[in-house]
Amino acid sequence: MASPPLLAGFDPTLLLVLNLIGTFVFGLSGGMAGVRKQLDLFGAVVLAVVVGIAGGTIRDLLIGIPPATFRDWRYLAVAGGAGLVTSLAHPALDRLQRPIDALDAAGLALFCVTGAATALAHRLGVVDAVILGAITGIGGGMVRDILVGEIPTVLRGGLYAIPALVGAGIVVVAYHAGDRTVLFPIVGAAVCFLMRMAGLRYGLGLPRAADVAVTGERRHGRRRAAEDDHSEERPQEPPDDSGGEKSTLALPKQ
Repeated sequence: MASPPLLAGFDPTLLLVLNLIGTFVFGLSGGMAGVRKQLDLFGAVVLAVVVGIAGGTIRDLLIGIPPATFRDWRYLAVAGGAGLVTSLAHPALDRLQRPIDALDAAGLALFCVTGAATALAHRLGVVDAVILGAITGIGGGMVRDILVGEIPTVLRGGLYAIPALVGAGIVVVAYHAGDRTVLFPIVGAAVCFLMRMAGLRYGLGLPRAADVAVTGERRHGRRRAAEDDHSEERPQEPPDDSGGEKSTLALPKQ
Protein backbone atom coordinates (compact mmCIF):
# COMPACT_ATOMS: atom_id res chain seq x y z
CA MET A 1 0.00 0.00 0.00
CA ALA A 2 1.43 3.38 -0.98
CA SER A 3 2.32 5.85 1.69
CA PRO A 4 0.04 8.88 2.05
CA PRO A 5 1.27 12.07 0.39
CA LEU A 6 3.16 14.13 2.93
CA LEU A 7 4.69 17.58 2.64
CA ALA A 8 2.92 18.17 -0.64
CA GLY A 9 4.74 20.72 -2.76
CA PHE A 10 7.96 20.09 -0.86
CA ASP A 11 10.65 19.35 -3.40
CA PRO A 12 12.32 16.01 -2.50
CA THR A 13 15.67 17.44 -3.57
CA LEU A 14 15.22 20.40 -1.25
CA LEU A 15 14.20 18.06 1.56
CA LEU A 16 17.35 16.01 0.99
CA VAL A 17 19.51 19.15 1.02
CA LEU A 18 17.95 20.35 4.28
CA ASN A 19 18.44 16.93 5.85
CA LEU A 20 22.09 16.95 4.81
CA ILE A 21 22.52 20.45 6.26
CA GLY A 22 21.00 19.27 9.54
CA THR A 23 23.29 16.23 9.51
CA PHE A 24 26.32 18.48 8.98
CA VAL A 25 25.31 20.82 11.80
CA PHE A 26 24.79 17.99 14.26
CA GLY A 27 28.06 16.51 13.06
CA LEU A 28 29.78 19.76 14.00
CA SER A 29 28.43 19.51 17.55
CA GLY A 30 29.68 15.94 17.79
CA GLY A 31 33.09 16.83 16.43
CA MET A 32 33.43 19.76 18.84
CA ALA A 33 32.54 17.49 21.75
CA GLY A 34 35.28 15.12 20.61
CA VAL A 35 37.84 17.93 20.42
CA ARG A 36 36.92 19.20 23.88
CA LYS A 37 37.25 15.70 25.32
CA GLN A 38 40.75 15.37 23.83
CA LEU A 39 39.82 12.56 21.42
CA ASP A 40 42.14 11.80 18.55
CA LEU A 41 41.25 12.59 14.94
CA PHE A 42 39.55 9.26 14.36
CA GLY A 43 37.53 9.57 17.56
CA ALA A 44 36.34 13.08 16.69
CA VAL A 45 35.23 11.98 13.21
CA VAL A 46 33.45 8.91 14.56
CA LEU A 47 31.65 11.00 17.17
CA ALA A 48 30.61 13.50 14.49
CA VAL A 49 29.20 10.72 12.29
CA VAL A 50 27.34 9.12 15.18
CA VAL A 51 25.78 12.40 16.27
CA GLY A 52 24.89 13.38 12.71
CA ILE A 53 23.01 10.19 11.84
CA ALA A 54 21.89 8.82 15.22
CA GLY A 55 18.47 10.49 15.37
CA GLY A 56 17.32 9.32 11.95
CA THR A 57 18.81 5.85 12.45
CA ILE A 58 17.01 5.35 15.77
CA ARG A 59 13.75 6.53 14.20
CA ASP A 60 14.00 4.16 11.24
CA LEU A 61 14.91 1.20 13.44
CA LEU A 62 11.92 1.87 15.69
CA ILE A 63 9.66 2.10 12.64
CA GLY A 64 11.13 -1.14 11.30
CA ILE A 65 12.72 0.04 8.05
CA PRO A 66 16.35 0.07 6.84
CA PRO A 67 17.95 3.33 8.03
CA ALA A 68 18.07 5.91 5.24
CA THR A 69 21.41 7.16 6.54
CA PHE A 70 23.01 3.85 5.52
CA ARG A 71 21.23 3.63 2.17
CA ASP A 72 22.56 7.00 0.99
CA TRP A 73 26.33 7.48 1.21
CA ARG A 74 25.93 11.26 1.29
CA TYR A 75 24.79 11.24 4.92
CA LEU A 76 27.93 9.47 6.09
CA ALA A 77 30.11 11.67 3.90
CA VAL A 78 28.57 14.90 5.23
CA ALA A 79 28.78 13.80 8.86
CA GLY A 80 32.38 12.64 8.44
CA GLY A 81 33.25 15.92 6.74
CA ALA A 82 31.84 17.78 9.74
CA GLY A 83 34.19 15.82 11.98
CA LEU A 84 37.19 16.76 9.85
CA VAL A 85 36.14 20.41 9.80
CA THR A 86 35.93 20.58 13.59
CA SER A 87 39.31 18.89 13.98
CA LEU A 88 41.02 21.29 11.57
CA ALA A 89 39.20 24.51 12.45
CA HIS A 90 37.99 24.14 16.04
CA PRO A 91 39.70 27.37 17.27
CA ALA A 92 37.60 29.36 14.78
CA LEU A 93 34.46 27.36 15.58
CA ASP A 94 34.89 28.12 19.29
CA ARG A 95 34.50 31.80 18.44
CA LEU A 96 31.32 31.02 16.51
CA GLN A 97 29.44 29.33 19.35
CA ARG A 98 26.29 31.43 18.98
CA PRO A 99 25.90 30.81 15.24
CA ILE A 100 26.51 27.10 15.83
CA ASP A 101 23.84 27.10 18.56
CA ALA A 102 21.44 28.71 16.09
CA LEU A 103 22.29 26.12 13.43
CA ASP A 104 21.85 23.35 15.99
CA ALA A 105 18.40 24.74 16.83
CA ALA A 106 17.60 24.84 13.11
CA GLY A 107 18.69 21.22 12.73
CA LEU A 108 16.54 20.24 15.71
CA ALA A 109 13.55 22.02 14.16
CA LEU A 110 14.05 20.43 10.76
CA PHE A 111 14.60 16.90 12.06
CA CYS A 112 11.61 16.89 14.39
CA VAL A 113 9.39 17.82 11.44
CA THR A 114 10.86 15.39 8.91
CA GLY A 115 10.95 12.66 11.57
CA ALA A 116 7.25 13.09 12.29
CA ALA A 117 6.51 13.12 8.55
CA THR A 118 8.43 9.88 8.06
CA ALA A 119 6.51 8.24 10.90
CA LEU A 120 3.19 9.37 9.44
CA ALA A 121 4.19 8.06 6.03
CA HIS A 122 4.45 4.60 7.58
CA ARG A 123 0.98 4.77 9.12
CA LEU A 124 2.00 5.28 12.74
CA GLY A 125 -0.41 6.79 15.23
CA VAL A 126 -0.49 10.29 16.62
CA VAL A 127 1.52 9.68 19.78
CA ASP A 128 4.02 7.44 18.02
CA ALA A 129 4.63 9.98 15.26
CA VAL A 130 5.16 12.83 17.75
CA ILE A 131 7.61 10.80 19.83
CA LEU A 132 9.55 9.61 16.79
CA GLY A 133 9.72 13.16 15.46
CA ALA A 134 11.24 14.32 18.74
CA ILE A 135 13.64 11.36 18.83
CA THR A 136 14.86 12.26 15.35
CA GLY A 137 15.78 15.71 16.63
CA ILE A 138 17.25 14.89 20.04
CA GLY A 139 18.69 11.42 19.43
CA GLY A 140 22.07 12.61 18.18
CA GLY A 141 22.67 14.91 21.14
CA MET A 142 21.75 12.19 23.62
CA VAL A 143 24.14 9.68 22.03
CA ARG A 144 26.89 12.34 21.96
CA ASP A 145 26.62 13.08 25.66
CA ILE A 146 26.52 9.40 26.60
CA LEU A 147 29.63 8.62 24.54
CA VAL A 148 31.63 11.41 26.21
CA GLY A 149 30.49 10.35 29.69
CA GLU A 150 27.99 13.11 30.48
CA ILE A 151 24.34 13.16 31.47
CA PRO A 152 22.43 14.04 28.28
CA THR A 153 21.64 17.74 27.98
CA VAL A 154 18.01 16.93 27.27
CA LEU A 155 17.69 15.47 30.80
CA ARG A 156 19.53 18.24 32.64
CA GLY A 157 17.53 21.31 31.76
CA GLY A 158 16.94 23.86 29.07
CA LEU A 159 14.31 23.75 26.37
CA TYR A 160 15.39 20.98 24.02
CA ALA A 161 13.03 18.00 23.96
CA ILE A 162 9.92 20.11 24.56
CA PRO A 163 10.39 22.27 21.41
CA ALA A 164 10.95 19.08 19.40
CA LEU A 165 7.76 17.56 20.78
CA VAL A 166 5.80 20.74 20.04
CA GLY A 167 7.14 21.04 16.49
CA ALA A 168 6.41 17.39 15.72
CA GLY A 169 2.99 17.70 17.35
CA ILE A 170 2.00 20.58 15.09
CA VAL A 171 2.81 18.51 12.00
CA VAL A 172 0.98 15.41 13.25
CA VAL A 173 -2.15 17.26 14.37
CA ALA A 174 -2.34 19.17 11.09
CA TYR A 175 -1.93 15.96 9.11
CA HIS A 176 -4.71 14.19 10.97
CA ALA A 177 -6.89 17.27 10.53
CA GLY A 178 -6.58 16.79 6.77
CA ASP A 179 -3.87 19.31 5.89
CA ARG A 180 -1.31 17.96 3.40
CA THR A 181 0.40 21.22 2.52
CA VAL A 182 3.85 22.40 3.50
CA LEU A 183 2.41 25.19 5.67
CA PHE A 184 2.21 23.36 8.97
CA PRO A 185 5.61 21.66 8.68
CA ILE A 186 7.04 25.17 8.25
CA VAL A 187 5.03 26.41 11.23
CA GLY A 188 6.13 23.44 13.35
CA ALA A 189 9.79 23.96 12.47
CA ALA A 190 9.54 27.71 13.17
CA VAL A 191 7.91 27.18 16.57
CA CYS A 192 10.52 24.60 17.55
CA PHE A 193 13.35 26.88 16.45
CA LEU A 194 12.01 29.92 18.31
CA MET A 195 11.37 27.95 21.51
CA ARG A 196 14.88 26.53 21.46
CA MET A 197 16.47 29.93 20.82
CA ALA A 198 14.39 31.53 23.59
CA GLY A 199 15.57 28.83 25.96
CA LEU A 200 19.19 29.54 25.05
CA ARG A 201 18.78 33.31 25.18
CA TYR A 202 16.91 33.58 28.47
CA GLY A 203 17.98 30.37 30.21
CA LEU A 204 14.45 28.95 30.21
CA GLY A 205 13.75 25.40 31.27
CA LEU A 206 11.80 23.16 33.60
CA PRO A 207 12.58 23.22 37.33
CA ARG A 208 14.85 20.54 38.70
CA ALA A 209 13.17 17.48 40.17
CA ALA A 210 14.85 18.19 43.53
CA ASP A 211 13.16 21.61 43.69
CA VAL A 212 9.52 20.56 43.27
CA ALA A 213 8.94 18.68 46.55
CA VAL A 214 5.41 19.24 47.93
CA THR A 215 6.14 18.02 51.47
CA GLY A 216 8.15 19.62 54.23
CA GLU A 217 10.47 16.67 54.75
CA ARG A 218 13.16 18.11 52.52
CA ARG A 219 13.17 21.42 54.38
CA HIS A 220 13.16 19.68 57.76
CA GLY A 221 16.03 17.55 56.58
CA ARG A 222 17.99 20.66 55.72
CA ARG A 223 17.19 22.21 59.10
CA ARG A 224 18.27 19.07 60.93
CA ALA A 225 21.49 18.94 58.94
CA ALA A 226 22.15 22.59 59.75
CA GLU A 227 21.56 21.94 63.45
CA ASP A 228 24.01 19.04 63.34
CA ASP A 229 26.58 21.29 61.70
CA HIS A 230 26.12 23.93 64.40
CA SER A 231 26.38 21.34 67.14
CA GLU A 232 29.74 20.27 65.78
CA GLU A 233 30.93 23.85 65.94
CA ARG A 234 30.00 24.32 69.62
CA PRO A 235 32.99 24.33 71.99
CA GLN A 236 33.06 21.24 74.16
CA GLU A 237 33.17 21.38 77.94
CA PRO A 238 36.75 21.39 79.29
CA PRO A 239 37.71 18.09 80.85
CA ASP A 240 37.77 17.72 84.60
CA ASP A 241 41.32 18.07 85.94
CA SER A 242 40.60 16.28 89.18
CA GLY A 243 41.87 12.98 87.87
CA GLY A 244 38.42 11.67 87.11
CA GLU A 245 37.50 11.20 90.80
CA LYS A 246 34.49 12.89 92.29
CA SER A 247 35.27 15.20 95.20
CA THR A 248 33.35 14.65 98.39
CA LEU A 249 32.77 17.07 101.26
CA ALA A 250 33.00 15.75 104.81
CA LEU A 251 30.06 17.04 106.77
CA PRO A 252 30.66 17.74 110.48
CA LYS A 253 28.99 15.32 112.84
CA GLN A 254 26.16 16.74 114.79
